[in-house]
Amino acid sequence: MKKLSAMLMAGAMMMSLAACGSSASSASSEAVSSEAASSEVASSAASSEAASAAELTTVTPGKLTMSTNAAFPPYESTDDNGNFVGIDIDVATAIAEPLGLELQVDDMDFDAALLAAQNGKSDLVMAGVTVTEDRQLVMDFSDSYATGIQSIIVKEDSDVATPDDLADKMIGTQRGTTGYIYCSDDFGDEHVTPYDDGLTAVQALVNGQVDAVVIDNAPAKEFVAANPGLKILDTAYAEEDYAIGVAKGNTAMLDAINGALEELKNDGTLQAIIDKYIKAE
Repeated sequence: MKKLSAMLMAGAMMMSLAACGSSASSASSEAVSSEAASSEVASSAASSEAASAAELTTVTPGKLTMSTNAAFPPYESTDDNGNFVGIDIDVATAIAEPLGLELQVDDMDFDAALLAAQNGKSDLVMAGVTVTEDRQLVMDFSDSYATGIQSIIVKEDSDVATPDDLADKMIGTQRGTTGYIYCSDDFGDEHVTPYDDGLTAVQALVNGQVDAVVIDNAPAKEFVAANPGLKILDTAYAEEDYAIGVAKGNTAMLDAINGALEELKNDGTLQAIIDKYIKAE
C-alpha cells in the first residue's frame, strides 16, 4: 500500500510539471528525478517496515506464537486432518506474514490461553476474546477485528423464550468467557455451570444437565446444526467486539498487530476472511 502511494505521488508530480509548460527535455529530466524520488520513498517505507519487524521480540525467534482454544468454530477449530482452521487462524497468519514470521498455534483451555498471553508464554491470544474492564487490567488489546453476538441455545420444546426466562434455569457456558461472566452477574453463580469448551456445554444441554447454553452466535449455529432438537432464540443475549490480547506493556507487538489489521481492513482481506467462514443470512 505504501509503494502504491509513492507511485501515485510521483504521477501527480509529473502531471503538475506538464501543466506548467516545461520543455520536453526538462519534463523528461524532472520525471526521471521524480521516479527516483518515488523509488527512494518506497525503499524507505520497505526498510521502515523491515526495521519494525526486526524490533519485535517473540517467544520463539522467527515465529508468532498464538494461544487459543480450538473448540470455537468458526473462529478456531481443527479439521479432519488435525489442522487448525478458522477466522482467527487466517487473521493471525495474515498478520504474521508481512512481519516475516511463521504462525505457531498453541491449543489449550480458554483461561489458559488468556494467561499464556498475559505471562508472555505466547505472543498473542485469539479465541473470540472480548475486551472487558477486568481483562484490560492485566492485558493490552488491539483494535477490534470482528463483532460477536452472545446467543442462547435451548431445546426446541423449551419454555425459555427470552433472556429474562433464564432467571430460574441452569445455564451452561464456556469457562472464563464473557458468556460465563454475563450470566453469573445477571443470574448468580448458582445458576451457571461452566465447561471447558462450548461443545461440552452443548452436550450437557442435549443430555438435560442444563436448560440453556449461552455462547457466541457463530459457533452456536454450528452446534445447533450438528445437534437436531436444539434451536437458537431470536433475541440475542449481548453484542460485543473481539480483539487480540497481548502482554501488558508490549507496545511493539501491539503496534505491529494494529498496523497489520489496518492494512487487512483497508485492502478487504479481513472481510474476505470473515465471509469465508460466516455466510451472509
